[in-house]
Amino acid sequence: MKVVRRGYLPEYDKLFAADGIARLREAAVDACFLLNRGYGIKRATMIVQEHYQLAEVQRLCLSRSLASNAEIAARKQNVRKKKDVKGQTVYIDGFNAVIPMESLVSYSPVFKCMDGAIRDMANLKGAYKVIDKTEPAIRLILTQLDKLKVKKAVFHFDLPVSNSGRLKTMIGKLSAEYKVETEVFLIDACDKSFYGLENVVSGDSVVIDHAKSWVPLYTWIVEDYAKEHDVWLLDFRRGL
Repeated sequence: MKVVRRGYLPEYDKLFAADGIARLREAAVDACFLLNRGYGIKRATMIVQEHYQLAEVQRLCLSRSLASNAEIAARKQNVRKKKDVKGQTVYIDGFNAVIPMESLVSYSPVFKCMDGAIRDMANLKGAYKVIDKTEPAIRLILTQLDKLKVKKAVFHFDLPVSNSGRLKTMIGKLSAEYKVETEVFLIDACDKSFYGLENVVSGDSVVIDHAKSWVPLYTWIVEDYAKEHDVWLLDFRRGL
């Protein structure tokens, strides 16, 4: 299988290096000022993009990483702790879980966002291909679920996205090696399937905001993974 770095482009080496990050942090302060005064995330990040002469991928990084104080407070109020999911069923936003973990294993940029979620720069856009990092990414998820002693994990994948069926098969086979019980469903309106549920695993802000509670599983995976591997982690919770 061809070696692929999910969520990586060569220009990231410069845009997310020390100088680029310093500029992003300055821009983030201004963008947060606007967010807390009622500007939408797209408008706020477009304003600072022009002012700080940011590349489009840097603006996208900010748009995924920042949130208003009110949004942060609401998401923190509904976040679950590790002890809360022991013996419970969790509902996992399939592609949203696998792709950031592929980025992590690829040593591509991942962001610890202001609301506590982990996000990355990979774009799905209706097409997905299994890569050499897919199995390790799934194993990271299943390993963390076992570590947390989760009883059952229900994965939802977008049916219209290519290779969703292949991922369902992969998870079914790999999960036989782990204690956590798994179910995988292919769903047309995947995002909305999580609305109103408890213990939702996702980094999608819309999904998080519509769930009764959400689980920062990716954060716990990154923390454990970083103990033994180099990670390209940009923390937007600091210095803003």
